[in-house]
Amino acid sequence: MSTDVVRDSPASAAGISRPRLFIVLAGLYLAQSIPSYLLVAAIPPIMREQGVSRTAIGLLSVLMLPLVLKFLWASWVDRLRPIARAHRAGWIAITQIGTVLAIGLLAFIEPTDTTAFLAIGMLIALLVSTQDIATDGYATRELAVKDRPFGNAIQGGAVAFGVVIGGTLSLVIYHHFGWRPMIWTVAALSVLPLAAAFAMREQDDPPARGARYRPSLRAFWARPEAREALLIALIYRSSEGLVKAMEGPYLVDRGVPLDILGYLSGGAAATAGLIGSGLAAVLMVRMGTGGVLTLLGGLRTLCFALFALHAFDLVHGWPALMGAAAFQTLIRYMEIVALYSLFMAVASKDQPGTDFTVLACAQLVVYLAGSSLAGIVADRIGYGFLFALSAALSLAAVLYVRMVGKRIYGPMQG
Repeated sequence: MSTDVVRDSPASAAGISRPRLFIVLAGLYLAQSIPSYLLVAAIPPIMREQGVSRTAIGLLSVLMLPLVLKFLWASWVDRLRPIARAHRAGWIAITQIGTVLAIGLLAFIEPTDTTAFLAIGMLIALLVSTQDIATDGYATRELAVKDRPFGNAIQGGAVAFGVVIGGTLSLVIYHHFGWRPMIWTVAALSVLPLAAAFAMREQDDPPARGARYRPSLRAFWARPEAREALLIALIYRSSEGLVKAMEGPYLVDRGVPLDILGYLSGGAAATAGLIGSGLAAVLMVRMGTGGVLTLLGGLRTLCFALFALHAFDLVHGWPALMGAAAFQTLIRYMEIVALYSLFMAVASKDQPGTDFTVLACAQLVVYLAGSSLAGIVADRIGYGFLFALSAALSLAAVLYVRMVGKRIYGPMQG
């Protein structure tokens, strides 16, 4: 194991207490979540209500590109200090102010103007993605080993609140007051997390490998434990996109009412985010990273197998299937806490934002790839074989993590 891995927290040197660090992280992750879910959860249905074509709405998926590609500029965020006495805090303050202003620009266009929305939305996505690099780098450096599960649980909870504020609340305001009041409200709410940026305390250590060291993707790839963690990131979530993309269509084809599906993807998902993130943190303390990833992977495999059995008509009735779908959502939030704790464990203290971002992007890419292929696979071989394939991939991922994982997270249990 490389000696430059982040093993302990420099928080005391930076002068920030543990409770304050948790509050700051909650504010920072909420700052990213609100505009993100405004773009992906609230505005697409508003556009559809205004008569925008499904084809045009489908183009909004390009706003995911910065999230997937942010590893390309992550090393610059680790390397450059935009404000003399504030490294990551400087990046976060600048990008959050830019995000608020960009959200405000949406008030000057109509929801039917897809070209203008794509331009502003891409700007917001770039700012939020860059802010995410700085926030993850800060969390990786400042969280003590024992606090990583709780820090990542805070992130999961912030995402759940982001769904409620950026998605649900925005739609409620739009329904009662219209487009511009909705935009101004979200912009105003996005100002509040700026307080977290000004409350940050950070102190960059001198480079461990000499003054000439520069954060880079090459430096990530040079470390064996980083490459092994990358394989885990790619393999562990390879099955999920296949199921998640076809979960809704399959339930509809099986006669599940749309209002029940709406609850499952909305309120239930937010509830699962809050409960699952906290539960995962507790389990991480008791079982460690490897134990939690193994447990969750096994439970996920059983859920996928139940989907397959139902699709083959070996299990009947949709209530049990709905239970499996809801439980799988809970598992997904929990495993993110465990995976992100693993990513923090292997991140170098010289470039925490770069290392964490590469791993986070990898698991997102494989998830999106599965989602993109799911419909094609289902059309070719049917729902049953799709879900069976997903269960087999999930089981293989568990076995792989069990086999090689201890070399990475074993010494990091702290």
